[in-house]
This record gives sequence, structure tokens and C-alpha cells, in this order.
Amino acid sequence: MSLKPNADVRKYLPHRKSMLMVDKHLKLTDTIVETKFLITTSNIFVENNTFIESGLIENIAQTCSIIVGSSYFNEEDGENNSDVIGFISAIKTIDIYKLPSVNSTLYSSAKLISRFDGDDFTICTMTGKTHCNDELLLKCQLNLFIKRN
Repeated sequence: MSLKPNADVRKYLPHRKSMLMVDKHLKLTDTIVETKFLITTSNIFVENNTFIESGLIENIAQTCSIIVGSSYFNEEDGENNSDVIGFISAIKTIDIYKLPSVNSTLYSSAKLISRFDGDDFTICTMTGKTHCNDELLLKCQLNLFIKRN
């Protein structure tokens, strides 16, 4: 699967403002996703002009979930045809090296390591990285659970 980078990212994620931490996907295949996100002063994860750890984690989790979320997307009618919920079921490893400031743009990438599809749910393991100005901010490995609601 390869979807257009300019498609509305909200079609692949159940999140809406103020919890949407991805502005656009830049690349999307069955196993790889790359996203972009501008940190604004109104972001709920900004404290003292700094994007805090939980914001970085939410950004990478949403980046990761786009791969599975896109499988619920019907490109023919341009809609997300199912009501899905998702959450991080485990953070296997996480290293946060630096916190970005307001007006920084995050570039996050993730790779699908394993995926199990049940009747109405998906469990997957992903690795991810987040950069800002070519500086590594975060790297992780996490498990996601996504289920039709």
C-alpha cells in the first residue's frame, strides 16, 4: 500500500485536536511511515515553551499507528470506514535525548516489526525515531493495540 502524502492524516487516526500530534504523513507503505508535526504554543503538551516527554511519546505512537490505521481506510471513497480505538500496550524501550521547543518541526519515522490481525483487532510491534533539525530526539520500540470499536 502506498497512499498519497498530502492526504488528510485524520483519515488514518481516530485522534482530533487537541490530541492530534501529527500534521501530515510524508511516506506510507505497509511497513514504513514518515510524518511531520509543527509544535505550536497552544499544544497541550507544551510547558514553558518546551514540548514535554509525553508529547514526544504521543507523536511517535500516532506516527506508528498510521500504518495499521491506514488498513481501515478505503481509498475509493476517501473515508475512514470504521470506528477504531488504539493505545500503547507496552513501551519496550524508549530513549529521549532532547526536548524540542515551540515552533519546532518534528520529523518522525516508524517501521513495522511484527503484526498480528485478529477478527476485530490488531497488535503490532514498531520501532520509531523522532528528529528535529537533523538531531535525534527520541528512539523507541513499542507495542500498539488497535481495535474496531
